[in-house]
Amino acid sequence: MAQLTRAIGLPHATAIVVGIIIGASVFVQSSEITARVPSLTGVTLAWTVAGLLTMAGALVCAELSSALPRTGGVYVFLREIYSPALGFLWGWAMFWSMHTGIAAAIATVFARYAAYFVPMGNMALRGVAIGAILVLSFVNYFGVKFGSRVQTAFTVVKVLAVVAIIAAGAIFDPAVAASPSTTTVPAEYGVGAFLLAVSAGLFAFGGWHMVTYTAEETKDPERTIPRSLVLGMVIVTVCYVGLNFVYLSVLPIDRVIASTRVAADTFEALVGSWGGSFVSALVMFSAFGALNGVILAGPRVYYSMAQDNLLFKPVAAVHPRFRTPGRAIALQGIWAAVLVWTGTYRELVSRVIYTEWIFFGLLAVGVILLRRRADYAPQWRMPGVPLIPILFALFSFAIALNEIVSNFWNASIGLAMVLAGLPVYWMWLSGKAPRVSSPSSVGPHNS
Repeated sequence: MAQLTRAIGLPHATAIVVGIIIGASVFVQSSEITARVPSLTGVTLAWTVAGLLTMAGALVCAELSSALPRTGGVYVFLREIYSPALGFLWGWAMFWSMHTGIAAAIATVFARYAAYFVPMGNMALRGVAIGAILVLSFVNYFGVKFGSRVQTAFTVVKVLAVVAIIAAGAIFDPAVAASPSTTTVPAEYGVGAFLLAVSAGLFAFGGWHMVTYTAEETKDPERTIPRSLVLGMVIVTVCYVGLNFVYLSVLPIDRVIASTRVAADTFEALVGSWGGSFVSALVMFSAFGALNGVILAGPRVYYSMAQDNLLFKPVAAVHPRFRTPGRAIALQGIWAAVLVWTGTYRELVSRVIYTEWIFFGLLAVGVILLRRRADYAPQWRMPGVPLIPILFALFSFAIALNEIVSNFWNASIGLAMVLAGLPVYWMWLSGKAPRVSSPSSVGPHNS
């Protein structure tokens, strides 16, 4: 029987972390954070705190992946710490909306920026988005080594482009920076506004956990995945803080708040009209790279669920030649394409995406619980336990609670959609048991 092959080294794993996180949002819209903390110091601090909190979450996943280096990542962690039912809920939400919806959204951003160069109608936009999903699904179908190399190449170019924007901000001295503000911006803001800004920043760091899905295709995963998470988060945080420093150094605050394409406006101010074309191409490139990382990572969860008898058994098949979970990749690609074509991803993602923070909070609590077990033997231990996991869990639950309070009806529908997986889980298991390792088995071994 064909098995997955270990082809992902530290550079490729780090590229997955960085490439998925740095998508389009930081190039397109930083106005939400700036509107809440309208000062260079406030914005820089908000992005830094968001980066540090995300680093805390990455450290949680780093320790768990060193103890449980198995394909499926977060799904496996939840399954082993709590129960197969909770792991199933994660995979359920991933497939129907949380992961495939993100893939559909990123593909749509790619298509919209392609229309900057080749104008097209709505149907053509959807066709381009679906084409991007299918092309990258084929790329990853033909081998994890090929897919991870594509991811590395796109990430390297993306980071170099970010460095170029930051360098341009340091070298050039545009006149617009000295132009008078036309909008009154509040000079002071409270703790509540700062926390909302941090919460908005946390969403821009999304995707850091996905590298854990590929553990059984990663070389020396007990060490490689923790290192890639830490290194990747440092790179992303530096890029985000640097970009926003340039935005606010070049443009007046009111323009940053009002802009829907702040990176393009900034670069136009720095180098002229061609700057907008450069940034539009960069957003396309960045979105394409992020989409590749999402498409590479997700099928490993569905593959692992099928191995555990929690999904159709054929989904657990590994291609005999390419050594990839080919059917899981195809299944994900087809459903993501359906979400693009119908446009339903917008509603699904907006309702469900906040629920992932509930799972993240549970992971942080899980580290504390596992540390009390005598058989828990991670290859790498995160510092600051229990303080750092507790702080991260509190912020994670606060994000989810804030969404429920501020948008009760929409959030309730989203939570109900996730919990609908429970009766499906019970019906699926009627008459059979999940093939999972014992929850007490938390050492680094293959499932």
